[in-house]
Amino acid sequence: MERKGDLDVILIGLGANLPSRFGPPRLTLVAAVKRLEEEGVRITRRSRFWRTRPVPESDQPWFVNAVVAVETDLTPAALLALLHRIEADFGRVRAEVNAPRLLDLDLLSFGRVVLAGPEPPILPHPRLARRAFTLLPIRDIAPGWVHPVTGESLDAMVATLDPEQKAVAEE
Repeated sequence: MERKGDLDVILIGLGANLPSRFGPPRLTLVAAVKRLEEEGVRITRRSRFWRTRPVPESDQPWFVNAVVAVETDLTPAALLALLHRIEADFGRVRAEVNAPRLLDLDLLSFGRVVLAGPEPPILPHPRLARRAFTLLPIRDIAPGWVHPVTGESLDAMVATLDPEQKAVAEE
């Protein structure tokens, strides 16, 4: 069921699987949302928190993930720069791909904007459609969202997920 604005929503993914100075991953995500608001990004919807197995699968701790829908006057590039600045302020160091992290903030979608790169941001996020940790939280807050490039619905994308991607909603 599409809600008004599901197609034009700006979506930010949040994830963490290491404790930070704010506490365990869930508290880090709460602090990151608060920081976004302090920076003038208005949070309009929040998903549940999801515990998810790392992708690709590894022996690192499971992640806590969520997605927020936001409103902002920032451009996609300026919003991505803000997300990277917040990550750095929280202590994230980008050393290796798929490493455990204190905080991961991803610009998943900016309404119907499509940016193919090569310069960031690439929109929608190039791996969004293949990750339970993005699709399931998006379905919490924007069930009518449709991929702006492929036209696929959330339910269609979720149906094609690798069954090894484990995700459990937290209350």
